[in-house]
Amino acid sequence: MRSTTLVLLRHGSSIANEGRCFGGWDDVPLAESGVAQARLAGEQLKELNLQLDLCVTSVLRRAIWTAWHCLDTLGQPWMRTAADWRLNERHYGALQGMKKAEAAAIYGAEQVHRWRRGFNDRPPLLLPGDLRDSFGAPPYAGLSREEVPMGESLQDTQSRVLAYWHTVVRPALQRGRGVLVVAHGNSIRALLMELEHLNAQEIASVEVANGVPIVFDAQAGTTEFVRRNSR
Repeated sequence: MRSTTLVLLRHGSSIANEGRCFGGWDDVPLAESGVAQARLAGEQLKELNLQLDLCVTSVLRRAIWTAWHCLDTLGQPWMRTAADWRLNERHYGALQGMKKAEAAAIYGAEQVHRWRRGFNDRPPLLLPGDLRDSFGAPPYAGLSREEVPMGESLQDTQSRVLAYWHTVVRPALQRGRGVLVVAHGNSIRALLMELEHLNAQEIASVEVANGVPIVFDAQAGTTEFVRRNSR
């Protein structure tokens, strides 16, 4: 069995990143710097001469656009690509769209830090009728109220991300297909907990940089992955 490759790529810098805002499920576009990061990621992957067969993204445009630019630079714009809401960024509830400094002023810096880095901590939830609620929006058509959150902890995010991992990504890898996952800081952190057997305390200090590929190798048919580049 040949070795298979898994690449995790956080989207390039978005307007929310540059504005120091909580993005969450808010469908913000890439910033110009994010486009450059996405294309640089494609160049880096091209230099590695990887065998990639499938690209999966969230349904948020910053991830989809990052995939477009990355695959175009990689020279594989034709690669099969699928988008799924389960790879979305963590939903930040009532913090969504708010500047991080504003949230710290309202709730206190220590509390905001716990919401951002805690595993079980949920931010204040959206209230019914809030215009930021994604329920019923076209990317989520057909999903139940329970599936479209009003706010999430990292644990909540991990639950949906791992559901997608176990039903789509891992089976593809086990069939010997190389997979590029273009997602978000927290959805990738959720995957890193699974791949590198990290606990809730260890993941708190893990940062995922925008536009920097994280490459794993695994023997086809196995569930153990080894990171090529250091954490």
